[in-house]
Amino acid sequence: MSGAGAPDFFYREAQRLGYVARSAFKLLQIQKQYKLIKPGSAILDLGCAPGAWLQVACQSLGPLKNGGAVVGIDLKKVKVPSLHCDSRVQTVSADVMKLPKQQVMELSPQKKGFSVILSDMCPLVSGITTKDAALSFELGMRALDLAVGRAANLSDDNFQSEGESYTSGPDDNGVLLSRGHLVIKLLESEDIKELCQTCKSLFKKASWLRPKATRSSSREIYLICQDLQS
Repeated sequence: MSGAGAPDFFYREAQRLGYVARSAFKLLQIQKQYKLIKPGSAILDLGCAPGAWLQVACQSLGPLKNGGAVVGIDLKKVKVPSLHCDSRVQTVSADVMKLPKQQVMELSPQKKGFSVILSDMCPLVSGITTKDAALSFELGMRALDLAVGRAANLSDDNFQSEGESYTSGPDDNGVLLSRGHLVIKLLESEDIKELCQTCKSLFKKASWLRPKATRSSSREIYLICQDLQS
């Protein structure tokens, strides 16, 4: 959140440029380095509050005539920021952990899926390192499962307790299009190495990035997965 800790360069720059949070600069760096968002992209932003990534995602689509769409989902009701966003941006208040994939798919343009999925989801931090890392890993696994479905080789009991059925059907498929990209925020732990290996088998490339805008006290790191293989 933009108000966490003492105001720094990124916090002040966010205010100056009209971003609702300093986290905008994390996605700006990701976009500059990897160019994941292209004109016409359909983008899903998981954990979109307070809306800074919605702003950067919409900006990255270019002018309105280029088309594209940005859909943000968060537990909180998120108002689309007035600056840097246009009619291509919409938000939905829902629990990502319980939202069936088919409902997420229906939010995409022509209900065909998304070309980029961004997960900036973060658990309510307790201060207990192992607990927070485990919760973060669970959110990361959920983002991967939403993206690629059964291809992620997730065990059947991973999320069944969260209320989603894993019997065969349309929910077996992910909502990320072939050649699509996935970004997952995680808290550093031993478990995330396994997640990276899984992603390397599914995507053409998977790499780690710690954006410059990340606070020095934070254990946040981003897994950048490029080009989902068919």
